[in-house]
Amino acid sequence: MAEQPVRLTLYSRAYCSLCHEMLGALQVLHAELHFDLEVLDVDSDPALERLWGEDVPVLMHADRELARHRLEADLVRAYLSEIR
Repeated sequence: MAEQPVRLTLYSRAYCSLCHEMLGALQVLHAELHFDLEVLDVDSDPALERLWGEDVPVLMHADRELARHRLEADLVRAYLSEIR
């Protein structure tokens, strides 16, 4: 039976340079770690905008925060290795 990919969520916004930087780093990691990535624009949903404000990007797995503002690839690698 094939392993289900882990689904990560990136809370982001279109005009955020840190968000673009984190997304680029995640795209590089994706080739190595094979996870699903959902990118949510916090400006598209008033509830998300209230929740995150200007405090993006944030990378989450379910309720666990994996990164905020800057991606530490080694921490994400270690976390995904641990939960698989």
